[in-house]
Order: sequence, then structure tokens, then C-alpha cells
Amino acid sequence: MQTGDIKTGMTFIYDGKIYTAVEWQHVCQPRLAAFIRARIKNVETGAVLERNFKTNEAVEIVSIERKEMEYLYNDNDIYYFMDMETYEQLGIAKDDVGDAMKYVMENTPATIERVNGKVINVVPPIFVNLKVVDTEPAVQGDTSKSAMKSAKLETGLEIKVPLFVGNDDTVRVDTRTGTYLERL
Repeated sequence: MQTGDIKTGMTFIYDGKIYTAVEWQHVCQPRLAAFIRARIKNVETGAVLERNFKTNEAVEIVSIERKEMEYLYNDNDIYYFMDMETYEQLGIAKDDVGDAMKYVMENTPATIERVNGKVINVVPPIFVNLKVVDTEPAVQGDTSKSAMKSAKLETGLEIKVPLFVGNDDTVRVDTRTGTYLERL
């Protein structure tokens, strides 16, 4: 397929790496060759690049297969997930999992993204409920509404929480930003 046929949201291989088209604009200027002004996101690293393409450049279109699987356990540097329909297990290397495991507990779902059978990303649910295992007690008299303190959660993730949150409290976290939402 040629770059002139790509639309925003399509996934393709460019320079040996997998990208998704974030913005894709066809530009025609008088007396000059038309070109594509694009913002592309590297699927594996998340880096966003701005590139100009010729309209007739050849790229290979790929599709991302998304499958919801349940996280079972980890064995050294391998994380095991189970397909909830077929009960098949899939081992994923620590390097391929990334930061997603800071939000995923055992026996909870996560979305596995693959391209051509290769795992490229593990996506945790948007909101997760995690228990606070270590945080400082609130200081008497510190009543500022915006005062925050550090808290370590059961997965090892460290976030900022309001002063009223204590040990053994359960908090809801937004996995897109890694921020505290509420105490449950």
C-alpha cells in the first residue's frame, strides 16, 4: 500500500518498526509535489514522531490483534497470561510487558496486543483498585486541601495520595496517567 492511501488510526511498518498514524494530512502546494505531513506513534515505545512522506512511498499495513487475557503469575522474568476462552497459557518476557505490571494483580484481566504473532504491548484496565501497603501518617495541623504524600501500593507502584489515605486503604488508580482517583 502507498502512503497516500493511509488514514488516521491505521497501523503500518516503516523503517522496520511498527507505527500508528496519529495525524495524516495530504498537502498539495502550487507547483510542488504533493506530500503527506504525518504524526506517527511507535507502537512498541510510544514515541511520537513527525514525518513527511512522499505520496507514493510503499509501506506494509499490519493489523493489531487484541485479546483480553487473565494474568496468572510470574516466574523470574516471564509473566504468564491465560486465554479465558481456550485456557491456553502465554508466557511473555519482562521486556515485552513494560510498565503494565505495575497495575495488574494476579487473576486480573489485561489486553494483550500482537502484530504477526509477536506481543508488542500489554494494556492494563483503565482503572484499577489497589491496596496501600506503605505510607506516612498524616501530620497533625497540615490541612492544606492540595497536600499529597507518597504511597506504595501492593504491586510496588508508588503514587501521590491525599493525606487522609492510610495503610491498608484501597485506592482507585488511573493507569493512563498513574494518578490517584479516589479512596474506596
